[in-house]
Amino acid sequence: MNAFILPLAIGAPQIILIVVVILLLFGGRKIPELMRGLGSGIKEFKDASKDDDKGAGSDDKNKVSGEN
Repeated sequence: MNAFILPLAIGAPQIILIVVVILLLFGGRKIPELMRGLGSGIKEFKDASKDDDKGAGSDDKNKVSGEN
C-alpha cells in the first residue's frame, strides 16, 4: 500500500516547481486575476451548497407532514 502512496507525496521542491511553471505560463500580472476568479467560484459553490441543504431539509419536513 505504501508503494502506491509514495509517488504521490508532494514536498517543497515539487510545490516550488509547480509555482515556477504557473508563473511561466500565466505571468505575474495574470495570477491575481486567476486567484480572484477561483475564490469567487469557490464562494458561489459554497453558497449554492448551503442553499441546497436548506431547501432539502424543508422539502423533507413537508413530505413527512404531508403523509400524516
